[in-house]
Amino acid sequence: MDLGLQNKHVLVTGAAGGIGLETVRMFLAEGARITAAYHSSLGQLQQLLNEHRRLLTVQGDISREEDVRGIFEEANSHFGRVDVLVANAGIANETGVGVDEMTVEQWQRTLNVNLTGAFLCAKYFFKNLKTFRDHTAALIFVGSTAGVFGEAWHSDYATSKAGLYGLMLSLKNEIVYLAHRGRVNMVNPGWTKTPMAEDALKDLDMVKRIHQTIPMRKTATTHDIASAIVFLASDHAASHMSGQAITVAGGMEGRVLYTAEEALSWESEP
Repeated sequence: MDLGLQNKHVLVTGAAGGIGLETVRMFLAEGARITAAYHSSLGQLQQLLNEHRRLLTVQGDISREEDVRGIFEEANSHFGRVDVLVANAGIANETGVGVDEMTVEQWQRTLNVNLTGAFLCAKYFFKNLKTFRDHTAALIFVGSTAGVFGEAWHSDYATSKAGLYGLMLSLKNEIVYLAHRGRVNMVNPGWTKTPMAEDALKDLDMVKRIHQTIPMRKTATTHDIASAIVFLASDHAASHMSGQAITVAGGMEGRVLYTAEEALSWESEP
């Protein structure tokens, strides 16, 4: 199926690794032009830069408004109107901490990046739509199952991702005043094999506990998540989808479905 993404200008935040990097790869394969925003290091984006002329990289901290403004200015200057925004950048504290021990600094830092950063990206995406008028546009937030089920010891992260849902529901009603067929949706990944989750997924007991809640008894890959993002970006495949949160987590539930022994029995299967 032709997704109609040829020459679309897509801006992806958090693009240097994990879900963001795979998303960039998939959009490039669809013929899109990409502005890849990253925080500190190009990482594997450097190799893609060497291979593709349709890729622009821009460094910035999405929790800082001046940086987000600059990212969009460079994107507009290089490729013109941003047609699709993938608000993917996010952080999580590696060490869990109870709310009674969590510092205000940690709480604010997580929300500043994950929620305020997404707000700022949406703000300047909408400004871009106001300047470059067209009838279609797509915004995809990357949330988390932590925002759906909650996550003990990571209340800052879960709260930041749950907040994206309310933002998405509000903006899907606003975007149509700037692009009358504009759409806003969200993808909620479950446990996914990314650099952010790498250490946790080395713990066999942790993997057992995770798989006890997943009917498919496997951990997602970045390809699984990026596929959903690219689908939602397509005006051909998802033209009548807006205000939707798609969970990509193998059917994860907030309850135990298997014993610890059963939980790992399918991990090696395709």
